[in-house]
Amino acid sequence: MTVQDPARSYEVRTYGCQMNVHDSERLAGLLEDAGYVRAEPGTGADLVVFNTCAVRENADNKLYGNLSHLVPVKQQRPGMQIAVGGCLAQKDRDVVLRKAPWVDVVFGTHNIGSLPALLDRARHNNEAQIEIREALEEFPSALPAKRESAYAGWVSISVGCNNTCTFCIVPSLRGKEIDRRPGDILAEVQALVDAGVVEVTLLGQNVNAYGVSFGDRGAFAKLLTACGDIPGLERVRFTSPHPAEFTDDVIEAMATTPNVCPQLHMPLQSGSDRVLRAMRRSYRKARFLGIIDKVRAAMPHAAITTDIIVGFPGETEEDFAETLDVVRQARFSSAFTFQYSRRPGTPAADMDGQLPKAVVTERYQRLIELQERVSLEENHAQLGREVEVLVAEGEGKKDAATARMSGRARDGRLVHFRPVGAIDREIRAGDLITVAVTDAAPHYLIADDAVLGHRRTRAGDLHAQGIRPQTPPIGERGSIGLGLPRIGAPAPVAATTGCGA
Repeated sequence: MTVQDPARSYEVRTYGCQMNVHDSERLAGLLEDAGYVRAEPGTGADLVVFNTCAVRENADNKLYGNLSHLVPVKQQRPGMQIAVGGCLAQKDRDVVLRKAPWVDVVFGTHNIGSLPALLDRARHNNEAQIEIREALEEFPSALPAKRESAYAGWVSISVGCNNTCTFCIVPSLRGKEIDRRPGDILAEVQALVDAGVVEVTLLGQNVNAYGVSFGDRGAFAKLLTACGDIPGLERVRFTSPHPAEFTDDVIEAMATTPNVCPQLHMPLQSGSDRVLRAMRRSYRKARFLGIIDKVRAAMPHAAITTDIIVGFPGETEEDFAETLDVVRQARFSSAFTFQYSRRPGTPAADMDGQLPKAVVTERYQRLIELQERVSLEENHAQLGREVEVLVAEGEGKKDAATARMSGRARDGRLVHFRPVGAIDREIRAGDLITVAVTDAAPHYLIADDAVLGHRRTRAGDLHAQGIRPQTPPIGERGSIGLGLPRIGAPAPVAATTGCGA
């Protein structure tokens, strides 16, 4: 362990997806294990770490703008260090120091565990350090983590992706899919539950391809079922699956495992078969809608969300109409909608048929208007229902006038509620309550003066005390791809890597 001045403080700034958020928890765990302390808000930090994303077209502009704001801060704070990691660092490499020579450390997606040593070396040598590795050498789970929440935790089940979507740069930055041992995953989940966590989200670039590294196509369904056997684990979620590999055994596991939440995030991207083909999305409209039908048959009250890209190169008005048709049929509870923007390094960036901004924006507005109507109708259908809510901190806007608190229902919907009487003083983030839905808006439900039950949890106790789980490393370092056991099988099977999904 690298020993640091106990007074040395740090701040991690995270951009991008849930995987980056989870990586930032690992970075925080590494730094605290090395003697750093988290900086108090507004006090300034001796170390600022940027964990970056490269998905959006303007990601680099945002990063370099934020880095420039730290130049005068660093000049006034002797010994301050700045580190840049994540997907943009993996992509840009030497470019970071050319554009921001005041940065001390640049590290990639495959070597977050090197950060403390790189910081030491940069200070000792008085020289910036760059270390970008081309392949993952250890799962992030082999590193300590400082969790952000006392009641909910992320657990990575795989890293990388074997798909080649033409709009996505992730596979080139995070590599081919490599799966963790099932036993390591379940051990991490158990450790979180032992620390008071009541909700776990399983993470992967394509979770339902889990098992490709060790030859078990049914591994993800088995993993969900195994999570159902962990006492004290109230809720299990996962993100993100891929329609091409979403199988019936996963639907059955979701429907029959009580703690797996009735929520599915299924990225559509486009409703046009022609555009899906250009995107290299290996499913078509009928396949996607067929999955939705099967999920709703097994779980009638499941909330289904999606991702949609508007204005992909070559998209015609007829193609866009096909997307609107899927939105009408699928009845998504909500959708993450994006105007296509060029991602440098992706095949789509060089495709013919790049659309004018005005056309993309106009279609985007039509999609938003339709999805808002569908979301409102779907949320109004919840009126009068009793739902269980995991009380959260920082969800939605704080409404001082109505004294509302917020949380998430089991199906993932955001719920704002107003407790009454003495119960108001008892409810904490991490507690579980039962409410009756009294009103709805497109993006949330309302349950005013309708708290029917309240269950205090150890997570709520810990949150109230400001305690967050700091989980130890899970699994052996340097063991990627070796001897991965099947769930429930006593003996390991030979591992393979790089199989096409």
